[in-house]
Amino acid sequence: MARILITSALPYINGIKHLGNLVGSMLPSDVYARFERARGNEVVFICATDEHGTPAELAAHTADQKIEEYCAEQHDVQARAGEAFGLSFDYFGRSSYQSNHDLTQHFAAVLEKNGLIEERVDEQVYSVDDARFLPDRYVEGTCPNCDYEKARGDQCDNCGRLLDPVDLKDPYSAVSGSRNIEIRKTRHLHLLQSKLQDRIEKWVESHPLWPQLTKSIALKWLKEGLRDRSITRDLQWGVPVAHHGKTRPGFENKVFYVWFDAPIAYIAATKDWGDKTGADWESWWREDKGAGDVTYVEVMGKDNVAFHTVSFPCTLLGSQEPWKTVDTLKSLNWLTWYGGKFSTSEGRGIFMDQALEILPADYWRWYLMANAPESDDTSFTLESFAATVNKDLADVLGNFVNRITRFCKSKFGEQIPAGGETGPVEEKLFVELDNRIAAYTGNLAQMEFRKACAELRAIWAAGNEYLQEAAPWAVFKKDPEKAAVSVRIGLNLIRLFGVLSQPVIPFTSEKLLAIFGDQSTDWPQGKATELLATLRPGTRFTSPEVLFSKIEDEQVAEWKEQFGAP
Repeated sequence: MARILITSALPYINGIKHLGNLVGSMLPSDVYARFERARGNEVVFICATDEHGTPAELAAHTADQKIEEYCAEQHDVQARAGEAFGLSFDYFGRSSYQSNHDLTQHFAAVLEKNGLIEERVDEQVYSVDDARFLPDRYVEGTCPNCDYEKARGDQCDNCGRLLDPVDLKDPYSAVSGSRNIEIRKTRHLHLLQSKLQDRIEKWVESHPLWPQLTKSIALKWLKEGLRDRSITRDLQWGVPVAHHGKTRPGFENKVFYVWFDAPIAYIAATKDWGDKTGADWESWWREDKGAGDVTYVEVMGKDNVAFHTVSFPCTLLGSQEPWKTVDTLKSLNWLTWYGGKFSTSEGRGIFMDQALEILPADYWRWYLMANAPESDDTSFTLESFAATVNKDLADVLGNFVNRITRFCKSKFGEQIPAGGETGPVEEKLFVELDNRIAAYTGNLAQMEFRKACAELRAIWAAGNEYLQEAAPWAVFKKDPEKAAVSVRIGLNLIRLFGVLSQPVIPFTSEKLLAIFGDQSTDWPQGKATELLATLRPGTRFTSPEVLFSKIEDEQVAEWKEQFGAP
């Protein structure tokens, strides 16, 4: 039994997440976690809300709430939404918990002890009208490299170049739009990433099987040369710059930069999980405590990759402590809203709570994973969503289940019929299923989600094709025993579909297995010949209601107007 630690990129605290956030990290990591659990592996699946930084302060101000109250409320909102979408986290914590404060301060202390942190006087952007220093992402202006006019102070989304706010031409405050800004001096702690360039390069090179997107982003940063970066900010909300409870002199009004403390929250949340369950959390994170046999998998959108292939490894490796580092980093491109950006801050697109008010979670889970933005950005449209749901879920899977259960009930009653021997039509099905189940399993193991969903749909379609060819409704009139064979195979296919579908559409999987009073989701072992004989003759079943309702054109038109689609 393998031990697999899975972390999803932490969703930011400023409001309910949109579908792009969902498919960018939380949903694919859930599909993978469910799959590995079904295979019998020991899985710990960790996530948390990312709660520090200026966006949280501004969102709380807009909501007219204290920052602590706002974050606590939004954590609960996100936890409920995740549960409603079937996200099977073993623990969903908070980066603001004391455990993360303690670990962040610990890492800062050991990094400084190892000569990798020093105080420097920086020039930073100060907004006179906002009366505050502006964090990198809250300074916008023209990129000095490509002249993109909406570059942020930390990175240009157009050319991908890493930036400092003072590099921008014609900078302005993204908080107020004010151009009344000054460059002021302020003292901060810097992580000396440049000293770790060679070590990080070797570490990246030791992961040749990383996805191309992940590797290309890491190598791009390394080629540009690692830059020493500030790990503190002039803010009140965050992890205090302290050690052993004592605030660092001169840093009383500063906190650690959110991008320093947020990845450390993976470890802190695992500790919180261990404290809650009694599990040995260190055996998942410390090489000297048993984590040597752990496979660590991170899942995230492409905009987070650089921080996890460079900055977080600098923290872990630079500590010279035996922390577990990532083995596989699955990165995804962006899901766009009709070709433009989903946006939490601007309310653009469909958000998780809104999605569930319209349709059940599995409709969304299926579409998003079948169209996961792996090789390139993927445009979400309500038209393509409706077409996919209607074709795959209603016409292929739902129709198969409806046809075979109704026919069996009318001719044999609500039980698996006996009689008859399998023939060439069944043998053809067995061969196809053996090949496709192996391909589906392999794709999930490699986290190739679009390919996996294509195989799963093909498995469902194989059931329909088998029924068309076997035609039990026609055969029954002359040879009831022969018809009983294909009915028995068809009902066993429902159970098999339920097991195979569980990682992607878990709520539907439960319904399929409940037809036979069976909730075993252990991954299929053996040949299709055996798998399609699991339910023995005489096994009772309950005819299900319609699994999926088709989406009508009128609904699409209504939703387009509701969500401001072009």
